[in-house]
Amino acid sequence: MAPGVRRYDPERRQRIIDAAIRVVAAKGIAGLSHRSAAAEADVPLGSTTYHFKTLDDLLMAALRQAGEAFAPALAVREGEDLAGALARLLGETLSADRGRAELEYELYLAALRRPALRPVAAEWCESVAAALAPWTDPVTARALVALMDGISLQVLLTDAEYDEPYAREILSRVLPPA
Repeated sequence: MAPGVRRYDPERRQRIIDAAIRVVAAKGIAGLSHRSAAAEADVPLGSTTYHFKTLDDLLMAALRQAGEAFAPALAVREGEDLAGALARLLGETLSADRGRAELEYELYLAALRRPALRPVAAEWCESVAAALAPWTDPVTARALVALMDGISLQVLLTDAEYDEPYAREILSRVLPPA
């Protein structure tokens, strides 16, 4: 290819986001830079700054993608109540790939120090609460999201085993009587 000719690469932006997620998974948010994302994605450094003017822009894209992966469709099984379904879903999320759960929460909690990430973190909470809309009211949905975040963080931060019966009991206490 001749110098100065731009090669069409429609997947480059997505590869950079995927690379940023891998860097954060391996080195934490402190290890993420435009340079480390470019190296991981095997793209020129200028590509990362072209697609993501600031590191916060790259983190927002990574957080948004992690949030989309985190909010699977809630399915209440035959004979299962909402508290049981949420407790099961939490268990599946925390046990399927603990490293992935840790990564998602690291990105989510980055909003504490990076105000630009807060709207995306709020979107994450709102999307999970919206997924609960068919089963409960908006206020209870937000309370359930907060409780599930708390349980998840306790398990992730203390290396405790996830206790599904405990989670089901606590979640059921937030729900109004049937």
